[in-house]
Amino acid sequence: MERRKTVRIVAAVAVVGIVVALAGCAWLSSRLNDLKGSLIGNRYTIETYDNYGALTFTATGNKIDLEGNTTTTGVDVDGNATTGLTSVVTVTIDGSEIETCGDTCIFIEDGLEKEVDFTTAEFINTHSETGDITDNTILAYTINQYKNYFGKSRIVVIKSQMGQPLCAFSGDKVYWEIPDDLPKTTKLMIDGKALYIHRANFQIIDKDLL
Repeated sequence: MERRKTVRIVAAVAVVGIVVALAGCAWLSSRLNDLKGSLIGNRYTIETYDNYGALTFTATGNKIDLEGNTTTTGVDVDGNATTGLTSVVTVTIDGSEIETCGDTCIFIEDGLEKEVDFTTAEFINTHSETGDITDNTILAYTINQYKNYFGKSRIVVIKSQMGQPLCAFSGDKVYWEIPDDLPKTTKLMIDGKALYIHRANFQIIDKDLL
């Protein structure tokens, strides 16, 4: 009797394990397929920066797609290839492709204007003796200097992954969300205009705090 009970328990555990494994595989497969989406809005300007805030590429386009790339990571016990996400993202701009890995990409909808560009030589040389404005004190001082240039109540500062400030916008109605179908991307809405940032940091600051 005990032997039969033990067999049933082992069988049940095995079934649960198989179900969990299959569910995990299905989730991963679904997740890999989901990491592809389109930017919603009108025409966009696309800017690509390295980790140090240097502008490396610009383009414009009406139809922008992002797709997370996968690669073979090994072979399972049944001899089937397994896949995983890479850090490479394919950006399709009106049918032409760019493959990028690690760089910061900003997608600015037409009608949304930068109010400060932290990457211009004039800005860096004027406000930092070292040419390095990643120091929080220097950045705070500079934003305070420019606060009267921002016509709206909230300031949005975009930074590279290394914390290098790239540009700033302002708006009265600002919010952000994480799109499920766009890899490592955040969508910000500034007074009805979309700003997508890929592999970037951001701050939203009330102008009253400056």
